[in-house]
Amino acid sequence: MPVKVAEAKYPVIDTDPHAGRVLRYMRPSDYAVLAGGTAAAPALLYAMERVDPSRGNLRPAMKVALTIGFAGSFLLAYQRSTFRFWGWTENSREQAKDLAELSKRAQEGKPLYGESDLDAHLQGVAHRNSAYSQLKFSVIPWFNLVNHPHHGTDPAKYGVKSESSTA
Repeated sequence: MPVKVAEAKYPVIDTDPHAGRVLRYMRPSDYAVLAGGTAAAPALLYAMERVDPSRGNLRPAMKVALTIGFAGSFLLAYQRSTFRFWGWTENSREQAKDLAELSKRAQEGKPLYGESDLDAHLQGVAHRNSAYSQLKFSVIPWFNLVNHPHHGTDPAKYGVKSESSTA
């Protein structure tokens, strides 16, 4: 069953980006979201403690709040970066970076999206499991950790002569 392609306001860069690419393409605003969310969770706990004191040791609760704040804001920053790959938000900087990176790989004769030890069937399974998974972070955080050829774009724009699968 093919993956449904969502409508995009901006050009689509990659419909199933590898986790490493998503992290490399993060903008300073994504890091600001990460830092802000990480700092906000313990700050909110401290504010609640000031309003209604528990009279207990606040240190363990602060550590838990910091961890939860980091995890939640990391997922939000990751999702924001992924939205630019999908073309859902402005992505001109990512388009230029993607074109330069993958054109260079094509000129060097390397596979555009990296090599994988998995066979074609398992690459397809990995793609189907991770495609648009960033919309389901509230259920289970799932990242694309497999290099596969299924990215929803035409590899010819990078200078690749022929590619067996682009869907």
